[in-house]
Amino acid sequence: MLNLLSTEIIAQRVFSPLYIILDSIFIVGLLVALIVKKRYLTTLFAVFGGILYMIVDYGIFHLLLGTRSIENGNLFWVLLWMSMSYGITNFALIWIWLNKDKYFREFTALIWIWWICCPMISATFGGDMTPIKIQRTTGSYHGYMALIMIVSYVGIIIYNFTQKEKAKKFNIVWLFTLGVLAQLGWEVGLLVGGIRSAEFEPFTKIMTLITNSLVETNLGLPAIYCIYLALTSRYTEQLTKRGTSLAFVDRLQENNLTVYKPQKLQAEKA
Repeated sequence: MLNLLSTEIIAQRVFSPLYIILDSIFIVGLLVALIVKKRYLTTLFAVFGGILYMIVDYGIFHLLLGTRSIENGNLFWVLLWMSMSYGITNFALIWIWLNKDKYFREFTALIWIWWICCPMISATFGGDMTPIKIQRTTGSYHGYMALIMIVSYVGIIIYNFTQKEKAKKFNIVWLFTLGVLAQLGWEVGLLVGGIRSAEFEPFTKIMTLITNSLVETNLGLPAIYCIYLALTSRYTEQLTKRGTSLAFVDRLQENNLTVYKPQKLQAEKA
């Protein structure tokens, strides 16, 4: 029987250089919007995401594993843009969702719509530019990603088994769904815009989308959520200390009881 997830998955992108220009302008605009709305902690976490993706993509995937290749472009600079672009948008989106920000609808729509529209705009107006093709093979290390993911989720599952109070348990389905949605939005935008796996057959494109969406962001969601809880138990979005610091489990309970709408409990996020 064919094992679909064990076959080689090639994550390839083919795009106009105009895509880099337009997307870079958008990233700067997004960071400005976050700062204007005083989402300072979100901004810092988003930039941290970009740096982390560069370390992983260039340092591990390219230098250590040698899985990256490029045509018609400089690998370092293209990976720097890709890492900062996806790292900033993805981590900002995740933090906004975890924080149950009162502007989560607006920021989600802004990022998702841009992911869909930017590839189409760059293809139409930058079609006469020499396209850049960059790809990475993934079959050699998807098993490591899966290992990290199972360890992460088993850890919080074991914690839930030992926690008697429902309000102090991790909402595992919610976390997993956020991880899928964050990656899926990006993957769909690339696929619809003709960037993701442009030269491959439909089956390969769909397998890349499904595999990446299930694993690549989700492997770090439990750790990201723990970092979020630890930081927000002591600091507000404006980087000031909370009036009363909370224990980790108490912050988890507070976030579980907070809903996606403005209310008194979210006063410190305004």
